[in-house]
Amino acid sequence: MAASTKIAVITGAGSGIGRASALHLIEDGWTVVLAGRRKNMLEETATLADQPPSRTLVVPTDVADPASITALFDAVKTTYGRIDLLFNNAGTSTRGIPFEDLTYEQWSNVVAINLTGSFLCAQHAFRMMKAQDPQGGRIINNGSVSAHVPRRNSTPYVSTKHALTGLTRSLSLDGREYNIACGQIDIGNAATPLTERMVQGQGVMQADGHMAVEPRMNADDVGRAVAHMANLPLDTNVLFMTIMANLMPFVGRG
Repeated sequence: MAASTKIAVITGAGSGIGRASALHLIEDGWTVVLAGRRKNMLEETATLADQPPSRTLVVPTDVADPASITALFDAVKTTYGRIDLLFNNAGTSTRGIPFEDLTYEQWSNVVAINLTGSFLCAQHAFRMMKAQDPQGGRIINNGSVSAHVPRRNSTPYVSTKHALTGLTRSLSLDGREYNIACGQIDIGNAATPLTERMVQGQGVMQADGHMAVEPRMNADDVGRAVAHMANLPLDTNVLFMTIMANLMPFVGRG
């Protein structure tokens, strides 16, 4: 199938990594469904692509709401009749709340968005990929380097990102017979609005409790990496990719 006919769905497409990934995929000839909570930001992503309106579809979506996810994939099926790529990118964090102070609501919100939302989006995509002709497609999960090691005071985020690794492995196995590939991109310190705190003031808390400013990398390079994974033939899969700011405190002991 020609790249110009391939359909991608990206959650959290209104900013940051989701936007960068969408723009690279559109540049590579994909038609991209832009999903996220803020319609105006999704429309801005579509405008930045500078392509005919048929190359993008804006679908306001709250991945914490199962009905909203169902509506998203109904729109994809009605409009295009198939899906070739899902990038499970939407996510949230509790941002530095000590473990003992977390509320049930805070925990549940992160689980609903990062894990349950990713599961439900993947399930809808998997069903379509299994049923469509030609069969198959690719699912990419945004795992984060927090799927490997935690930051302090980030239990809900770290727990859900570790769980996403299990989702990725399970989908990779269960999708084999249907030509469905699944991989995960683990990102560290991409320069997005969510990481601005890393370069402001004293920076962010380190493993030993002191504060430090941390290096970041251009989110555009992450978008290029996602597009690389997406553009591979379905007989080839990047199961896990780690992409990170080279000077960030990740490898070794900080």
